[in-house]
Amino acid sequence: MKKAVIIMGSTADEAHAKKITDKLDEYGISWEQYAASAHKQPLKVLEILQTNATEKALVYVTIAGRSNALSGFVAANSEFPTIACPPFADKVDMLVNIHSTLQMPSKAPVLTVIDPGNAALAVKRILDLSA
Repeated sequence: MKKAVIIMGSTADEAHAKKITDKLDEYGISWEQYAASAHKQPLKVLEILQTNATEKALVYVTIAGRSNALSGFVAANSEFPTIACPPFADKVDMLVNIHSTLQMPSKAPVLTVIDPGNAALAVKRILDLSA
């Protein structure tokens, strides 16, 4: 089954996630959503990744700002594509969140997409490759 798994760093990111999930619904893509911080709940994040490890077609979407460890943590501990779609309140916040998302360690490939609608479209296109 093809699906997207959205992992938010906090429930405060739910409004941002809804912009993505609304589009996924339009595309007919099933999704699951979790709130788990890589800094505060790394074992919960690992549990989510382990639960989905045997899926055939899956894309992770991570929503985290500030010091975005979540996206790199997911990408480094999973074989599936990871799309980071950082939230931001204004342009200054956007610059902080983008920079923390772009600076990932080696062997932690994270694709960064700023617009939530484009993040959902990227999920669709990646999953379409597995058809």
